Amino acid sequence: MTSSSYTPEVQGQGLRATVQRLGGYLAAMVMPNIGAFIAWGLITAMFIPTGWIPNKTLAELVGPMISILLPVLIGYTGGRLVHGQRGAVVGAVATMGLVVGADVPMILGAMIIGPLTAYVLKLFDGLVENRIRPGFEMLVDNFSAGIIGAAMAIGGVYGIGPVVEWLTKQAGSGVDWLVGRDLLPLTSVLVEPAKVLFLNNAINHGVFGPLGIAEAADKGKSILFMIESNPGPGLGLLLAFMVFGPRALRPSAPAAIIVQFLGGIHEIYFPYVLMKPKLILAMIAGGAAGVGTFVITGAGLVATPSPGSIFAYLAVTPKGGHFGVILGVVVAAAVTFAVASALLGFGRGEPVEDAVGPDETTADHPDEDKAVDPDGTLDKSAKQEV
Repeated sequence: MTSSSYTPEVQGQGLRATVQRLGGYLAAMVMPNIGAFIAWGLITAMFIPTGWIPNKTLAELVGPMISILLPVLIGYTGGRLVHGQRGAVVGAVATMGLVVGADVPMILGAMIIGPLTAYVLKLFDGLVENRIRPGFEMLVDNFSAGIIGAAMAIGGVYGIGPVVEWLTKQAGSGVDWLVGRDLLPLTSVLVEPAKVLFLNNAINHGVFGPLGIAEAADKGKSILFMIESNPGPGLGLLLAFMVFGPRALRPSAPAAIIVQFLGGIHEIYFPYVLMKPKLILAMIAGGAAGVGTFVITGAGLVATPSPGSIFAYLAVTPKGGHFGVILGVVVAAAVTFAVASALLGFGRGEPVEDAVGPDETTADHPDEDKAVDPDGTLDKSAKQEV
């Protein structure tokens, strides 16, 4: 599995190419595990107390899956990309060091420590290659992986884990600063990038939730509940992918729309942004447009919409406030769709052969043959060469 399996091969060595390669690599860690994200999302949407079919026993799956299972899968996949199965194993082991004691899902941390641990093991294997006495290969392989994995797990507890949590708190402080100065639309500059790095729950429930509850208790509603949870930007992005995205991914967009917009599981669209990092501009534009619309119309919710679906939005909208809420969602979706479509080149950058399909031949398109070689000159010369 390579990053090019999910993104086109990037040419060049400039900053733009480097960012695109990084996005492709992040996508290659997340996309193979998208089924696990969907499984977690469905369980969350259905069984949490505010879900469609509340079930206390089944809802206990939600926490361990997002805090343990998904980060470990990401770390495992990232390690495998770097150093095969051995890298995958040590990547998963090291990721557990981040999970232990963490207050936020360590998806971002797993994307760092999984490949890093695998790379360390790869360097070690390169150093000892052809230097191990016959009969000791398995012993060295197993103990080297165990020691490196354990050391990186401990390093994750005291190193990468606290750094990721610090970054989360800094993002929250930045949002607090904007909220205190009535610059709410600008919060999207911080919120949208943080969301696609899977810090959405920390920002929503750690920052906007408490502030929104206090404001709702005083005014009967709060716009703060809507800044991170607006399903409009995600809808606009997925619609752009469905129409203008890479042809191999277009069929996945409708199902993702159902999970995201109707089910309220925003994590489903994060990998789409990670594979093409420039699309974060579309998310920021759409998020800011939505928040601006909420401010102008005086919209607000009485509680946090959980999960963040359009149904949950409407359920916690105060009486008489549906127009502003719906308008903000629609505007956010429309702006995101427009900007994302432009950034995707309106599909013009897609290879022509993908449109024809790998199994089709020019025999199925006789008109194309005539357009390329109307007088049969190429065909005659080919026969002469034979």
